[in-house]
Amino acid sequence: MHNPPFPQESGALTLDGPVGPLDVVVDLPEAGVAVQPVVAIVCHPLSTEGGSMHNKVVTMAARSLRDLGIATVRFNFRSVGDSAGTFDNGVGEQDDLKAVAAWVRAQRPGQDLWLAGFSFGAYVSLRAAGDLQPTTLISIAPPAGRWDFEGMQPPAQWLVIQGEEDEIVDPQAVYDWLDGLDAPHELVRMPDTSHFFHRKIVDLRGALIHGVKQWLPVPAPDAAPDAA
Repeated sequence: MHNPPFPQESGALTLDGPVGPLDVVVDLPEAGVAVQPVVAIVCHPLSTEGGSMHNKVVTMAARSLRDLGIATVRFNFRSVGDSAGTFDNGVGEQDDLKAVAAWVRAQRPGQDLWLAGFSFGAYVSLRAAGDLQPTTLISIAPPAGRWDFEGMQPPAQWLVIQGEEDEIVDPQAVYDWLDGLDAPHELVRMPDTSHFFHRKIVDLRGALIHGVKQWLPVPAPDAAPDAA
């Protein structure tokens, strides 16, 4: 299959993945938003538990980044939706992510690649970060203690967002894991927040936008330094 060009309008498309077609949705910033030279790929939670690119945390993360002028790419891992293949415990899913990233880089050369992921998607994007070398990584509820987090190579610009009442990912396991790393990171602890950010989804948007503004290649207008 011949991969399509990067779209000029938001919409769905199909890419050639390692084991067959991959469902993809590209969303561009709204009109009037200053466009950043960045494309962010957002990865979804566990495929075997109903996770998909339409998960509300994934779509809110993508929306938040678009509000900052970043084009976003969401996709279904193998076995989800119309993406071909079977669940591969995060191994083949890394290959899926790498295929999408290769397409983005071929279509948008010279632009920064950001990776974001929620839960299992945070694990996959962390695992792939060493090879893909994203400029920025966003990990939402990374499932430390549930998956093998040894040998991760996050970039220097790394935002971690963790709900303090997460019933699926142990928050303390996340904090202990981060404390044991020799890697810079920005940690946002969200109080009274469950794994799926019930009633806290708008707060997640604020935490994400505030957390990554400092790393935008072109500073957002309200992030510019005060005049002397």
